[in-house]
Amino acid sequence: MSALRERGAAPSTPGGGLIRARTDGGDRLIAADEPLAGLQLRCGSAIPGLIAVPALLALVRRVRRTGQAASRMILSVDEGHFVTALASVTPHGEGTAIELTHWQRGEETATDLPVPEALLHHVAEAEILLDEEQRVIVADVRAADLSGLAAALEAGRGRFWTDFVTIDRVSDLMTARQGPLHWRLLDDAPFTVEGSKRGWRARIIPRGQGGFSLLAIPDVIETLPSSSAASDEKADAANAQPGWNRLLGRDLAPTLRQPITRIIANAETIRTRLAGPLAEEYASYARDIADAGRHLMSLIEDLADLEAVEAPGFSPAPDHIDLADCARRAAGILSVRAQERGITLVTPDAAACVPAIGEFRRVLQVLLNLVTNAIRYSPEGTRVTLETGEDARCAWIAVQDEGQGLDAEQAVRVFEKFERLGRSGDGGTGLGLYISRHLARAMGGDLVVTSAAGEGARFELTLPPDRAA
Repeated sequence: MSALRERGAAPSTPGGGLIRARTDGGDRLIAADEPLAGLQLRCGSAIPGLIAVPALLALVRRVRRTGQAASRMILSVDEGHFVTALASVTPHGEGTAIELTHWQRGEETATDLPVPEALLHHVAEAEILLDEEQRVIVADVRAADLSGLAAALEAGRGRFWTDFVTIDRVSDLMTARQGPLHWRLLDDAPFTVEGSKRGWRARIIPRGQGGFSLLAIPDVIETLPSSSAASDEKADAANAQPGWNRLLGRDLAPTLRQPITRIIANAETIRTRLAGPLAEEYASYARDIADAGRHLMSLIEDLADLEAVEAPGFSPAPDHIDLADCARRAAGILSVRAQERGITLVTPDAAACVPAIGEFRRVLQVLLNLVTNAIRYSPEGTRVTLETGEDARCAWIAVQDEGQGLDAEQAVRVFEKFERLGRSGDGGTGLGLYISRHLARAMGGDLVVTSAAGEGARFELTLPPDRAA
C-alpha cells in the first residue's frame, strides 16, 4: 500500500480499480493507495494526517463509533473536478480499513446537485422532507443521538418541524407567531435536540416538485471519545449475533431506508397535490402507497431496534430524567393523532416531577409506543391517561386506556416477539412491546400490564428512582 507524500497532479483513474487505505484511532489517514493519497495531499492534509474528504471522514467516524462496517457513496472536489467513489469501511484495530471502488473523476460524473449541496447531503446525519408549509412528511435519521427525534418525527407527521427542535437564533421571533418563519430565515439556523449533546444546523433546500428537504448538519462530527476496547467489544458483540439478525438490522436496514423514504415522500407529494391537480381516486392510491411505505419503514426500524436490544452486552446510557416531563413530551408529540380520533390525553400536572435513572431517548421510545397503541385501540371519544409516581422500590409511569382490555392469556402473550393478538391490517409489526420490555429491563426496570377484558389496559414502566434528585 503506497503512502504518497509529495503533492502531485491528479491521476486519471479507471472506475473499477480497488483502492485501499487505513486510519488510526484518531481518524488520521496513515496509509493509502493512489489516487486517494494524492487527493489527501491536494486537499491540504498529509499522510499521516486527518482525513481531508468530509464524507469519508464522517463515514470512518461512524464506523469507529459503532464498531460496525458501513458503505456509502462519497463525493468530493479535486481541483475543480468532481470525484465520486463507493467507500466500504470496516473496524481494524484502533482504527479502520477502507476500500474504495468505482472511483471516478471529472465533470461527467457530477450529480444533478450543485457541489456544495451534494457535499451537504453526504455529511448530513438526518434528512427531513417537508411540505410547502414546512410540515413533516417523512424523515430519514441516521445519527444514533437523534433517535429520540426520529421517533418524535414519525409520531408527529403533519406538524411543523420546528416543533421538535429548539431554534437558537430565532426563538424569540417564533414565539410571536404560529408556525415556522420563512424558510430563508431558517436556512443555516443553529438548533439543539433533546437527547443530543451536539449542536446542529438546518440546511433547507427547496424541492422542484414543491416542499423542502431539511438537512441536519452536525457542528461536530463526534463528541464522545471512542476507545479501541469499546470498539472491539461492540464488534465482537455484533459478530456473535446470528447472521440473519445482522443482515436485517445492520446491513439491510441502512440500505433500505433511503429508497423507502423516497417512495413515501413521492407518494405524499402526489397525495397532497403538491405536483399539481389530481383526481381523488389517484390521490387515494398515493395514500395507500405512502401508508404501505410507512409500514415497511416501521418494520425495518423495529428490526434494527431488535438487533440492538438482543445484542450481547447491550446497555443503554443512564441519565437523570423526569418521568412526568417524559409523559408530557410523549403526549405533546402524539396530540394531533389523538385529536384525529377524538381521544383526550391526560398528563401529569406541570408541577409534577418524578426523578428516575434511564436513557431519555429510550424512555421516550417506550412511551411513544405505549401511547400510540393506546390511541390506536381505544374507542373514539375516550381518554388515555398518563400517570406517574414513585415508592421505596422504583419510579413508575403508567399508560391507561379505556379500550377492550386484555384477558389473562393475552396479557402474557402481548410481550412476545411478533405477537399481534390476531390483529391484522392495523400497521403494527408485533415487535413494539417486545422491544419496549427489553429496553425497560436493560435500564434496570420493567414493563408490565394489568388488564381485564372490557376494562381497558394499564401498561406500567418502572425504572430505578433517582435518589440523588
